[in-house]
Amino acid sequence: MESRVLSRATAFAPLPYQRKPSHRENGAVSFVSARPIGAVSEGGNLIWGRQLRPALLLEASPIKREILKPCLAAASSPAQGDSAGDAKVAPIGFFDKYPFILTGFFFFMWYFLNVIFNIMNKKIYNYFPYPYFVSVVHLGVGVVYCLISWAVGLPKRAPIDANLLKLLIPVAVCHALGHVTSNVSFAAVAVSFTHTIKALEPFFNASASQFVLGQSIPLSLWLSLAPVVIGVSMASLTELSFNWLGFISAMISNISFTYRSIYSKKAMTDLDSTNLYAYISIIALFVCIPPALILEGPQLIKYGFNDAIAKVGLVKFVTDLFWVGLFYHLYNQLATNTLERVAPLTHAVGNVLKRVFVIGFSIVIFGNKISTQTGIGTAIAIAGVAIYSYLKAKIEEEKRQGKAA
Repeated sequence: MESRVLSRATAFAPLPYQRKPSHRENGAVSFVSARPIGAVSEGGNLIWGRQLRPALLLEASPIKREILKPCLAAASSPAQGDSAGDAKVAPIGFFDKYPFILTGFFFFMWYFLNVIFNIMNKKIYNYFPYPYFVSVVHLGVGVVYCLISWAVGLPKRAPIDANLLKLLIPVAVCHALGHVTSNVSFAAVAVSFTHTIKALEPFFNASASQFVLGQSIPLSLWLSLAPVVIGVSMASLTELSFNWLGFISAMISNISFTYRSIYSKKAMTDLDSTNLYAYISIIALFVCIPPALILEGPQLIKYGFNDAIAKVGLVKFVTDLFWVGLFYHLYNQLATNTLERVAPLTHAVGNVLKRVFVIGFSIVIFGNKISTQTGIGTAIAIAGVAIYSYLKAKIEEEKRQGKAA
């Protein structure tokens, strides 16, 4: 097809009314029934009414911008053909096409950071057994991280009002309580044992979903949780590091994090996950400071800090606290981002699978000795989680197919 190129200030007709030039006169091209909409800036070329530089579209044009969008999009592509109107649809992003890959990456980073945190955290408790103060440090480092991120605009701070604050306070209180009791358990017993007890979290989560949120949990899911309960019970009976403080603290942490997960999901309707966790950390920090000062403050001032510095030195003591706080914040941020992508029960199951990695690494790193019954009980609990995960995925898939039908 023959085409004509017009340069500089050439008038052109609206796209729906443009026609092919019917005649030539002294090298100029005219349009039949042409209706000018203004001039194109210098250097703007037109090929049969298609503008090659969409940024030069005049503001004075009476034609709606939507009419020109297809042609502008087509013109912006150097590989586009010469025929007008054959605009291409923008390609779908890789992660939009395969969202499970991005979700899997979130889970992987959540697991990886959590393993590092647990190892560093336990090493600190070996020479500085003050879980309330360490909990405050975890949250304090995270709050500083959030404030710096907001200051540079990564991410941009979301505004908060009284109504949103009312939603976040219960989440933050549950987060603070669960965090402190987890650290009390970590300081009192082996890391592997604490995570074995915390493998019961799906059971508490399912109970809260049905009896608090009113969601119906199928009987098959309840039955799949039975091996988890039995396995944890077996492991607890013969755990060499067992003590009631560690056991009860881990159970309280289970309940606290269950309610945190549920309330967080509700709060996400008004706030993105990154800002959500930032506000939760700030509120939780204020919740954790008073008990730390009351329960551990006198001991810390009297001999706690001096003993730790004498054992490892000031520099290592400070850097250990900083890094463990940073890893704590990052793994929880990833956990919150993951929660935004999945349902609370699925998140709880992923949380249990994460404990497999933590238990395994902690046994290798710290050389914890476990009895045969503890090993069998842990394996039964993990098997129960695997069955639960399969049934949960199958039920969700059936629901999606039902809605599609």
